[in-house]
This record gives sequence, C-alpha cells and structure tokens, in this order.
Amino acid sequence: MLVKPVNTLSNDVSELIQQSQHYHAGLYPGESVYQENPQQLLAQNVYFIGAYREQTLLGIGAVKRIDAPLPYGEIKNLFVDPHHRGQGVSRVIMQALEQQLINTGIGVCRLETGVNQPESIALYESLGYKRCEPYGDYQPDPLSIFMQKELTG
Repeated sequence: MLVKPVNTLSNDVSELIQQSQHYHAGLYPGESVYQENPQQLLAQNVYFIGAYREQTLLGIGAVKRIDAPLPYGEIKNLFVDPHHRGQGVSRVIMQALEQQLINTGIGVCRLETGVNQPESIALYESLGYKRCEPYGDYQPDPLSIFMQKELTG
C-alpha cells in the first residue's frame, strides 16, 4: 500500500468524497456532519492523502493544522472505499497523518466522530485516542464524540 499526498480533486478522489458525504448523510442530520468540503481539503494548512494499491485509490484522509495557543492537528474526512475495508487502510492513513504532525512539530491530534460509527470509535481507541471535551469552534453535540491523542516522535 502506497500513501501519497492528494493535490487535485481527481475523479477517484471526488468519488470517495461523495461516497463519504452520502454515508454520513445517512447517519446524521446535516448540522451534525463536520466534514471539510472538497476545496478546503486542498488548503495550505491541510495535509490530504490517499492510500493506493497499484493505481486503485483505497481510502482518503486529511489532517488540518490548527494554529491555537497550543497548536494541534485535526483529523478530517477519513474514509475508506467499502470494497477495501477490513484491510488496515484506515490504520495506515492515520499513522501517516500522525507522522506528518510529528514531523512538523505538532504534538496533539484531535478528531470528531459520530456515535453511530462504532468501527471508527474502535479504530481511534485502538490507536490511543481518548475522549475529550469539544475543542476549537465545536459545541457539544449528542451525536458527536471528541477524541485526542498526545503524539510522540
């Protein structure tokens, strides 16, 4: 599996983003979906990657650098094609995103996920993420779970 930066919204990337949006829309009302829009994933402060096997895009994920008094990264838009789930793709993407934060001197990674995604919650817990209070501009949401992890290089 090869992980590489995504710099353009190619057809395969756009298709996975659309699948992700559709998936989340089936689980949550619009006000409880906190995904970045596709153009925001290409912003300067976002590291957006895809995991590939040969030429096939298996999954995507991004980490957004947040310049706060204590800077942190926030995981955004992690999604694996349903045909490629159960192969460790999410874990590989998460490790690459965390390593990017470590490489840029950021020691905390945060994320928001939903209560209706037990597989995602289990993945994050297995990677060492702990539940925390809402952060940044987030408000409490009964459908959201907020998590964070201290990164070590």
